[in-house]
Amino acid sequence: MTMQRRRAMSAAALTGAVALTLAACGSDDSGPTDGEAAEEVQNVLEEGGELTIWAWEPTLDQVVQDFEAEYPQVSIDLVNAGSGNDQYTALQNAISAGSGIPDLAHIEYFALSQFALSEALVDLSQFGAGELDGTYTPGPWNAVNQDGAVYGLPMDSGPMALYYNQTVFDEHGIDVPTTWDEYVQAGRDLQAADPDVYIANDTGEAGFITSLMWQAGAQPFQVEGTDVTIDFSEEATVKVAETWQQLIDEELVAPITGWTDEWYQGLADGTIATLAAGAWMPANFESGVPGASGDWRAAPLPQWREGATSSAENGGSALAIMANGENSNEALAYAFLEYANAGPGVQTKIDQGLFPGTSEHLADEEFLNAEFEYFDGQQANQVFAESAANVPEGWSYLPFQVYANSIFSDTVGQAYISGTSLTEGLQAWQDALVTFGNDQGFSVNQ
Repeated sequence: MTMQRRRAMSAAALTGAVALTLAACGSDDSGPTDGEAAEEVQNVLEEGGELTIWAWEPTLDQVVQDFEAEYPQVSIDLVNAGSGNDQYTALQNAISAGSGIPDLAHIEYFALSQFALSEALVDLSQFGAGELDGTYTPGPWNAVNQDGAVYGLPMDSGPMALYYNQTVFDEHGIDVPTTWDEYVQAGRDLQAADPDVYIANDTGEAGFITSLMWQAGAQPFQVEGTDVTIDFSEEATVKVAETWQQLIDEELVAPITGWTDEWYQGLADGTIATLAAGAWMPANFESGVPGASGDWRAAPLPQWREGATSSAENGGSALAIMANGENSNEALAYAFLEYANAGPGVQTKIDQGLFPGTSEHLADEEFLNAEFEYFDGQQANQVFAESAANVPEGWSYLPFQVYANSIFSDTVGQAYISGTSLTEGLQAWQDALVTFGNDQGFSVNQ
């Protein structure tokens, strides 16, 4: 439910954001000691106080209401400051101004490191968050852990699945692909059967292509403090680029951008036959493509080699405590955070359609056996839970991933419109990111 249309931040705004990141790296930590923090967390709910939370996740509304009902001495102002990049810009502006910073903020996994490196986020280890190791599936937990610190608790997760139009595949007698090579062939077979039907849509999207790299076992981004390595020449990355290039060259993917009216129409009428996306997608099908209820199903992602079971995350987000929040009550903020993302609030969000990152819920029989009416009664959570368990460890995002994603269309995206290849586009993306990172004070590929 966190994957929505995004408006890219301007290069100028992002340059300022990353400069702020590096400028703050040497600041002092004046937070409470472990013992003081633990005592505060125990007493804070009785003492009460005020919190401001910036988040666009709609399921938090009920969580906040429930928390305030249970702890009436706590008052929470839940603010939608915009989704994704719009909120990140507002956060950076507040951090730069030194005022108006919320106590907690909703931050997607790919953007978390940018705020963590600037010391704009509180390390939750001081409140015992490290003891939650094992509470979450590997992908989300790895995303909030950086250099031994915990910079948020997972709000949700986006283990990927292949959503496919069962009616379309059955009509043309085509098997659902289990490998990406079979996927390319299925695209050809669909076009041969009906030139109006495409295996997928794609106009170039950074989060999608990097998720495919993740699934393939690539690790194009390596980060250790301000030392960064960017490398798109790994065999796994090359395999992804060459396979997807076939789909582009043979015009097997519809030139339709996601989250547009044309995209929803293609999902509704069967002219877009599959969608590889996170476990947050079912709610979007129900709300955006109601007329295709019963046609769609979920399956494991096609594999890059026979017999593999690898998956990847696509989307997902954390709730983090901001340093210097306007109410200056980090212990109370953590009490709410743990309630919302590791306590009773998790089930409240699940009941509203959010896909969790908590291992306990993904192993719950009732959750796993829930039937999705939209998918004609399929127990799709079993597919999603298996996907979550098969996400490779070791993936990293750049400390300037928000900027990286904003220039994707100008580099890799050119392969969809100008005749350049994805491999060439990835090299152009790498070159631009190396230059940008070094200009901002990182040591990139040095």
